[in-house]
Formats: sequence, structure tokens, C-alpha cells
Amino acid sequence: MGLFSKLFGKSNKEEHKTGGMEDYMTLVRVYLQAAIAENAGITNLAMLPDLRMFKTTLHVPTLNNKLGVGEKKHCKKMLKDLYNTEDDFFKEVDQSIRKNCRKIQDVQTYLIQFQNFTQDLMMLMGNLMKFKLRMPSFMKKAIYGMTEKTVADIFHKNDFKDMGVMKTVVAIRNYDKRLGFSEKWITDFVFQVVMLAKKEPRPADDDNLKNNSK
Repeated sequence: MGLFSKLFGKSNKEEHKTGGMEDYMTLVRVYLQAAIAENAGITNLAMLPDLRMFKTTLHVPTLNNKLGVGEKKHCKKMLKDLYNTEDDFFKEVDQSIRKNCRKIQDVQTYLIQFQNFTQDLMMLMGNLMKFKLRMPSFMKKAIYGMTEKTVADIFHKNDFKDMGVMKTVVAIRNYDKRLGFSEKWITDFVFQVVMLAKKEPRPADDDNLKNNSK
């Protein structure tokens, strides 16, 4: 079972690999919400569901009577230990939140923007990279380079022939104008998700395992 099976609401019968892609995405959301709580002075955990589940599941204490401080520190350590996440990743998240979440009324808007931004980004990256994502995991440098180039295309290329792609490109650029993440941050985020996704079992693999076990 994964470390965050409770966070995902999974039953005990479902397999979930600890330190996998879902755990990574959950920890990123937890860090985001912890930073928001600290910056905006939020005391109501119901506003931040991932942070609430993280705090209660792992029994993370509140530091200095301020929500977000201890939780952010705990989450940052886990991201570093599990995924070797660099300090610049956290710095950019903190900067984005300081810029956009100055009061409680800003929080829901920011969370929706971040969710839409990351969803559109991963969908478009998968569309643009396609077969390149099938490269074996040991070719990390090549995969990172292709990820970096594709991210640069999203922000600088204006001659996409597919109108659906161009529409998503414009949406991503608009989200990022508000969120303020650098191309390096985006590249590192996408690369991490891609590499973790490669380690996830495929449905066909699961079926083969079941058939072989009979």
C-alpha cells in the first residue's frame, strides 16, 4: 500500500506504490496548501482538504500556533527525501503564493488556477511529446532535454497548426502569467511526473501478471 492510501481514499484492496506519481502530486498539493495557510493566515483546515488529510493522517503538529509552518516543513522534507526535489522548486511555489494569495478570498481562485494549469500542462505535454515519452527511463538526460524543449515551445512557439493545441497553449501562458512559474520550474515538474509515470504498472502488465499467476 502507498504511504498516502488514506489521502487518496483507496481501499485496502487496491495496490498503490509508495513514492509513486500519485504520492508526488499529493505532496506538491500539500506543500502548496501549507504555504497558502502560512501566508494567508488560514486557521480553518476545511478550506485546504489535502493539507487536512496530510496533517491528520501523519499527525503533524502545529508549530508556533500557526497552521502551515510545521506542515510545510514536514512536507518539504518528504519531497526532498523521496524525490530529491531542489530548493528552487519550493522557492518558486512560495513566491507564487506570496504574489497571489495575500488574503483568504484569493485562496480558492489560486487553487483552481494551479489545478487547471497543471492539468492542461500535462495533457498538452503528453500530446506534443507522444512517442518520445516511450523512451526507456535510463535515458534521463535525453528525456529531460526533450521536456525542456517542449516547454520552451509552449511559451515561445506561435505556429502550432492544431487549433486545439494553440488554444491550450494560450490558456497555459495566461495561467502562468498569474502564477509566475519559470520554464525551469515547469520543466522540472513535468520531468518528475513523466519519470514517475514510467514506473507505474500498465493495465496490460497487470493482466499478464494475473494470467501468469493462474
